Amino acid sequence: MARAIWTGVVSFGLVSVPVGLYSATEDHTLHFHRLQRGTADRIRNRRVNERTGDEVNTGDIVKGYEVGEREYVIVEPEELDEIAPGRSQAIDITDFVDLEAIEPVYFDRTYYLAPRGKEYTKVYELLRAALARSNRVGVATLVMRGKQYLTALRAEDKVLVLQTLHWADEVRDPRKELPELPSGSAGKGKELDMALQLIDSLCGPWDPARYRDTYQEKVRELVKAKAEGQEVAAAEEAPAATNVVDLMQALQGSIDQAHGSRENPTRQRQKRPTSTRKPAAKGKKTAREAPSKRRRSTASSRDQHGAGKSQLRQLSKAELYQRATEDDVPGRSKMNREELVDALAHAGHRRKKSAA
Repeated sequence: MARAIWTGVVSFGLVSVPVGLYSATEDHTLHFHRLQRGTADRIRNRRVNERTGDEVNTGDIVKGYEVGEREYVIVEPEELDEIAPGRSQAIDITDFVDLEAIEPVYFDRTYYLAPRGKEYTKVYELLRAALARSNRVGVATLVMRGKQYLTALRAEDKVLVLQTLHWADEVRDPRKELPELPSGSAGKGKELDMALQLIDSLCGPWDPARYRDTYQEKVRELVKAKAEGQEVAAAEEAPAATNVVDLMQALQGSIDQAHGSRENPTRQRQKRPTSTRKPAAKGKKTAREAPSKRRRSTASSRDQHGAGKSQLRQLSKAELYQRATEDDVPGRSKMNREELVDALAHAGHRRKKSAA
């Protein structure tokens, strides 16, 4: 079981709940030791006094801020704790903002928050449910391990998630930092229409299990092959940049390829043999009656999808997007949570009218 890396309280208004902070991710990278070439000797880092060359114990190392040549202000760990009394043990929510309003570049690391005891689960769940229903995040600061973090507290299924954010002065302005950016005249006309068509043809629900770190898999294969004295084939070179002259052709080819990959599974299902069906038993519904039953089942499923806005707002954005995909709602990939609710409600209303 995971261990808490920080404990304290989350407070919003006059309400507080004791929580523990847990890492939400783990590193799967294959780590190498550093060796001297031609030997099996490990290379170690040592803390050395640069003037004397002597190794220094960890307990004898202090923090110093340079104010002049070889002049430092020494700061002890206890002094850092004293200037932030209480704040090092509290996540004090000061604002609630829309989740979509925070630009992705600001997000850093992700943690789970859990209540520190069964007696605190009610208040914990109250905050989680309120954040989920409103689709907002709580903005707060957190002092941990001698550093202050700007954080966003948001709701997931059954758990509160805390994500550290970069401060505003840590995020670079791309217009000032990047050498080349497209002009306003680019990205329109038929090319844009085809690009949107390509995106729509590749659109689908978010499923993280579909994706793997293939580079780490290759690294493990390389290590295993070298240990067994085998050779490893080199990876294919990266594709060449698309020429502007061939852009339309490349877009059309990509669209055809995407449609083809999605049509193949359907064709395979159509080729399945149908002669293996067992004859219907007496007293049971025949194969001819099955289509009407399927139609009723499909209609029932569509009725569930055509729920009112009040019911739809109780769903997470991921659930809303999944329903929008099943209902083939156009432009769903660009919609925020409320737009998905409106589109699904409208689609349900259309189905009811057509059924009537």
